[in-house]
Amino acid sequence: MRQDHLITATQLSRADIEAVLDRAAEIDADPGAVADRYREAVLALCFFEPSTRTKMSFETAIKRLGGATTDMGTVESSSVKKGESLADTVRVVEGYADALVLRHPSEGAAKMAAEFVDVPVINAGDGAGQHPSQTLLDLYTIRENVGLDDLSIGIMGDLKYGRTVHSLAEALTNFDVRQHFISPESLKLPRSVRFDLHNSGAQLREHTDLEEVLPELDVLYVTRIQRERFPDETEYEQIAGEYQIDDDTLELADDDLAVMHPLPRVDEIDPAVDALSQATYFEQAHNGVPVRMALLDFLLSEGEL
Repeated sequence: MRQDHLITATQLSRADIEAVLDRAAEIDADPGAVADRYREAVLALCFFEPSTRTKMSFETAIKRLGGATTDMGTVESSSVKKGESLADTVRVVEGYADALVLRHPSEGAAKMAAEFVDVPVINAGDGAGQHPSQTLLDLYTIRENVGLDDLSIGIMGDLKYGRTVHSLAEALTNFDVRQHFISPESLKLPRSVRFDLHNSGAQLREHTDLEEVLPELDVLYVTRIQRERFPDETEYEQIAGEYQIDDDTLELADDDLAVMHPLPRVDEIDPAVDALSQATYFEQAHNGVPVRMALLDFLLSEGEL
């Protein structure tokens, strides 16, 4: 199926995902083979919210493909500060670049932006909505460590506001995966997300206690409690720090468990866990470069996935 933009994980079939991951593995094994492929390409970075890994890995990805970036900069230093609409911003930026990476605090912003431009738009996070390129690097990390079928995956933390969770959970419905969602009652998956997952045939269970399910997990995907998403600071203070992983927690886990995190972390994973063989979150972050190189290769060379 033709995909001019990458807006949501629901666009991606199993064949789409495997094509990107296979290309990423090829690039990872021999990055020099694509070093000059997009010598004339320019990638526009439009980040209306802060970012470290996503922004830097996209910038690294296009540069390793031989291209360059043009950066909108901060909202405060752009014409957005003067009241320019998102539609006008992306229509202007389209004239400067061959593809556009957009992060925006409003859910649905990337979908709307894609309606105004002809160059590929990649959603780098839209509020509490989706983050599909993160999902692709998450799936690549899972595949490299434990495969992508006949798995039990636990997803823990902020399931209500976590866009990485929503994207990953949807994409996992393409595989033989049992999904366990672990969170406080107030941060459970939104009803709309649960409805979509059920409609997609997901095998899912919800828990408030990690210990009851940890021994059977192949992957534990930990997420940060996102202070910036809470409309009420009091609600955040009541929940912050409730779900934490340390050495003692992992005594119940299989030695081959892959502990993942989209980062940044605050206190949900003790730094002592970094030294354990189960910790894969820095590998996960590094995988953003080959995966985003592969994604850009598809979109820039073929205009489709």
